[in-house]
Amino acid sequence: MSDVFDKCSNWKDYRIAKATGLYPYFRSIEASHGATEVEIEGRRVIMVGSNNYLGLSADPRVKEAATKAVEKFGTTCSGSRLLNGTLALHEELEAKLAKFLNREAALVISTGFQTNLALSSILGRHDIVFSDRQNHASLVDGIRLGFATERKFRHNDMEHLEQQLAAAEPDSGKIIISDGVFSMEGDVCNLPRIVELAKKYNARVMTDDAHSMGVLGEKGRGVPEYFGLEAETDLTMGTFSKSFASLGGVLAGPFEVINYIRHKARSVIFSASMTPASIAAALKSLEIIEAEPQRRARLLDIAEKMHNGFRAMGFDTGVSVTPVVPVHIGDQVKCFRFWKALHEAGVFANPVIPPAVEAGHALIRTSFMATHTDAQLDRVLDTFEKIGRRMEVIPETRPTVYEPVQIARPGTGVRSNKASEKWAAASEGQLADSGGFSLDQLSRMSSREVAGKIFDAVEQLTWRAASLQPAALRKLGGASKRLWEKRGELPGLLLEKGAHFFMRNGHDHGNNSSQAERN
Repeated sequence: MSDVFDKCSNWKDYRIAKATGLYPYFRSIEASHGATEVEIEGRRVIMVGSNNYLGLSADPRVKEAATKAVEKFGTTCSGSRLLNGTLALHEELEAKLAKFLNREAALVISTGFQTNLALSSILGRHDIVFSDRQNHASLVDGIRLGFATERKFRHNDMEHLEQQLAAAEPDSGKIIISDGVFSMEGDVCNLPRIVELAKKYNARVMTDDAHSMGVLGEKGRGVPEYFGLEAETDLTMGTFSKSFASLGGVLAGPFEVINYIRHKARSVIFSASMTPASIAAALKSLEIIEAEPQRRARLLDIAEKMHNGFRAMGFDTGVSVTPVVPVHIGDQVKCFRFWKALHEAGVFANPVIPPAVEAGHALIRTSFMATHTDAQLDRVLDTFEKIGRRMEVIPETRPTVYEPVQIARPGTGVRSNKASEKWAAASEGQLADSGGFSLDQLSRMSSREVAGKIFDAVEQLTWRAASLQPAALRKLGGASKRLWEKRGELPGLLLEKGAHFFMRNGHDHGNNSSQAERN
């Protein structure tokens, strides 16, 4: 008889990652030093894993505004917006955001995730949603909660989108939804073409500008402003946990639509409202965003410096044109090892593995703040270069040439940089399980290349065998199965040593397997 909790007790990834010292999540930050540096486990590290793009979370003006709001209104509203949870501060923030975003109305919601869940209230049974495959998980869930039919199109593939639109029922309600800036790879949606197709097929348009509001456009209004298409974008969404140094989200658009969502969305009417401190912090951040455009300019300068700095070393930063700077590693376990080495060297970044990206396309995601100093940035680059060479992610000597990036500065209309062949293949999942190598290939390799292949195999097989993936267990041989049955009792180093031993001696090939069994 199955138990609903079986999946929990059978899930071993957490225990394996912890045992091997490669668990990168839920790291406790013990102190913050101006947002750009934090303390974790007693170690002071440079923070390049935050979405605090303008560095406002540490701004004294923002902190003072939050403190004053607590003194005046207390710590919480203790109720939903519909009933007792609406403060004058909520309405002030909504009015100022509507004006800032050139919209008839705006609605602020407790979190960015809940803001996208509110979309479900307008998605009816006879509607169709056309959604980019790389849209944020909150959009995915918001669409699922509605009653509309979902049609996903390949990432930024406008031909595929048009095929989907052309095949749709002409009389159905239609809306095209896309991230403005895609949070993992840092490229920008093709909003000009989306708008063209929306007009052709009578569809509405919505952008999720969580990573572009406050960052892109002359005034910082996000991707619609960046492309000069604010009037053609029906709905825009933003979060306060990034450039606005707070917590919450905003949905802005026509008054009738926003008013309907305000009264119908469950994530609004059945959830406690934004706290006074969060509202006040967002209000003050909005004021600074409007008054200090030099912050955006500095941020984009930093993005260009870091992209080109990584590329000059031989790293691949893909298609990004924004302060989201992904560094391609490839293998999941090597990505975790790279993350760990960075952390030990004093740099905090984020490992990104499947399913957030395709298998074989693991990344170290870095993101930068306008308040990072040049000295901090240079240290990050130096640390990446040393680790990249040691782990053979980049060559021993720098490339003689590299292709500089284009950055999404106001007026450029740049959407993405040209993907390398490796990046394109990885993002399409072509590097996943690419197979091994033949004895003939092995005979033509240098000893260094062979050692590298064996090391990669040990990494993969250690992880997979510990995860009890049958294909990997067969590769390791019968003797190793008994070892992995006791893996929970063994430290990560011993797991590796055992895997290395059985790689040399434990294959199920005749006498070799018997010898391994005896050992």
